[in-house]
Amino acid sequence: MKRLCLFLLCAVLVTGCAAPSIKLISDAADPLREFTLAGTAPQKILIIPIRGVISDNPRKGFIRVLPSTVQKVVAHLRKAEQDQNIKAVIFKINSPGGSATASDILYREIMVYKEKSGVKIVAVMMGLATSGGYYVALPADKIVAHPTTVTGSVGAVFLRPEVSGLMEKIGVDVAVHKSGRNKDMGSPFRTPSPEEERLLQSLSDQLGQRFTNLLSKHRRPTPAALEEIATARIYMADNALQVGLVDQVGYIDDALQQARQLAALPNDAKVVIYRRTSFPDDNIYNPLSTGSEGQPTVLVDLGLLEWVPPQTAGFYYLWPAYAGAP
Repeated sequence: MKRLCLFLLCAVLVTGCAAPSIKLISDAADPLREFTLAGTAPQKILIIPIRGVISDNPRKGFIRVLPSTVQKVVAHLRKAEQDQNIKAVIFKINSPGGSATASDILYREIMVYKEKSGVKIVAVMMGLATSGGYYVALPADKIVAHPTTVTGSVGAVFLRPEVSGLMEKIGVDVAVHKSGRNKDMGSPFRTPSPEEERLLQSLSDQLGQRFTNLLSKHRRPTPAALEEIATARIYMADNALQVGLVDQVGYIDDALQQARQLAALPNDAKVVIYRRTSFPDDNIYNPLSTGSEGQPTVLVDLGLLEWVPPQTAGFYYLWPAYAGAP
């Protein structure tokens, strides 16, 4: 009997698609449901978390494939579009950034939702909201940073692995036949030429300029502040307030109050969140949407990959010092 129970348990954990009566862990296949965290009035404030490295690639666990950051956030926005009682959205951001394209997709999706719905947007920054994590906050009507938030890193970076030194040591080479002299530009198997360095720097500068242009459009910093911000330095919350990156230093309660004021909502407006499973004693500090994200005993997905920086070459709106990024 014990062996049978163990077998059934393993089958459920591995497949994740057992019958609903014995399914132990919710996953991305379950529909999003609305949960009320506070309030009783019909008007609603929706909280949408944005956490981890921002990517449009699905996150691969040991067995399950989980949706990307972009897919998760857009799914929340699509559901919110169907509810006319949602009058404000708070994006709770805890992210070092991510790929330039994924960050820009989220920025646009938030802008489109805001323009179509007329909903007021507030961004509240948790421990980290750097580079792409700040980029996606730009559409917000108000940005609130926790006193301990690290933000900034406004700019683009090109990251690529470099293994040419290792290959020399072990006596391995890669033969390349190319149609143009820059065809293998950015290859990890050799150092870039001066021309390639100039081209890669130009591309990084263009992406960085796009970032600062959007910053100027939404935040309107002074020329002196913009010059400093464009160095891509990071800031603590108080310094970010001084240069105009954020509107207030406070807590989630302050972000909720900002949302109520912007949308002219009563104090008892509902605070809601979309999840795929229910949690006991749920509250605004819970970043999870599925039960499987919070299961430390399940080897299917320990949640570590959500915070692993990209290891492939590409252009990123990312603070590269974060967690040992290459």
